[in-house]
Amino acid sequence: MTRVEAPTATTPATRVSSIDIIRGAVMVLMAIDHVRVYSGLPAGGPTPGIFFTRWVTHFCAPAFIFLAGTSASLYGRSHSDLPRFLLVRGLWLVFLELTYFRVCWTFNLEFHQYELAGVIWVIGWCMVLMSGLVRLPLRVVAAIGLAIIAGHNLLDAQLQRDLGADLTSNLWRIFYVGFYAGPVRLGPNGPNLMVLYSIVPWIGVMAAGYAFGSIVTKPAEERRRQCLLIGGAAVSLFLVLRTFNLYGDPNHWSPSGRLPAPLSFLSTTKYPASLDFLLMTLGPTILLMSVLEGARGRLAGTLTVFGRVPFFYYALHIPLIHALALAVSRIRTGEVSWWLFTNHPMGNPPPPDGYTWSLPLLYLVWAIAIALLYPACVWFASVRARTSSPWLKFL
Repeated sequence: MTRVEAPTATTPATRVSSIDIIRGAVMVLMAIDHVRVYSGLPAGGPTPGIFFTRWVTHFCAPAFIFLAGTSASLYGRSHSDLPRFLLVRGLWLVFLELTYFRVCWTFNLEFHQYELAGVIWVIGWCMVLMSGLVRLPLRVVAAIGLAIIAGHNLLDAQLQRDLGADLTSNLWRIFYVGFYAGPVRLGPNGPNLMVLYSIVPWIGVMAAGYAFGSIVTKPAEERRRQCLLIGGAAVSLFLVLRTFNLYGDPNHWSPSGRLPAPLSFLSTTKYPASLDFLLMTLGPTILLMSVLEGARGRLAGTLTVFGRVPFFYYALHIPLIHALALAVSRIRTGEVSWWLFTNHPMGNPPPPDGYTWSLPLLYLVWAIAIALLYPACVWFASVRARTSSPWLKFL
């Protein structure tokens, strides 16, 4: 059995093993949905199998962005350049989203046609904003984060607005409304920016994660108790708000709607992420941290490897999954489908007739991708452990 490493000279003492394990699990689950993008299967429903294939990956973005805030807090405890680091890293991530990741998703160079403001984009801009917020007292940062998470659904009426092409309308798309109101048109002939992840509420999630850093540095037993309290409270609040459709999601659940009642209950709004969505995902994530204290074993060790190099993993997994989809298309149909070079993950046309994969094939390709990524992540984790080069901080 593989043991999770204890802090050593090359493993900072500020690392919390449960954070690395959860972040590693997030990376592994994330790949399921990104394989689904190229499978032609819809994003949720109508069958339970397809629904939960998508639903289980809903935990990824909230946990990843929340823990990015926590990691910033831990970094700031041993580095005096936190504001500058967040600013530079944030702008670097935005640049990569609009260049490298844009090409990885689409395998085309039609930049004038399509740009994606995805999860790396929003993490980048949230880091830019956090570079200012971290100068405030911790209690103020926590209050701002929680207020945004809890209160942003008061803006839901904006989701129904007809927005134009003026600056104010485009700012609404970028900060809150997202792709529901169409793309941000940056000129008469493009490029067209599809805002998948709007900045609100994710800046609130990152700010709350930053404040959570003061909890993860407490002694293990106290940390476990507080994670149980916070996670349990979040799950309980979700159950109350969602059960009675009180507040926190623009789409109410119904026992007689398009989906069966249990699926309708769990079908909360991700774009922009509602209060119900964030309680449903972050509550169990924080609860899980209390369970994973001191976790040991092969699975924990494997997830820890992924969790220690999350951006390196992310940068590799999209082009790898896309390339595997090309291979699957060639094997199944005798040719590489033109559809795989269109504007994934959200600007592409419907898949060609007969292209859509089965769920077992989706999970097989996912397992192959994870198996191929593991040795690369082991190698890069060892490089980071041996090397103090400053540029590695940006990977």
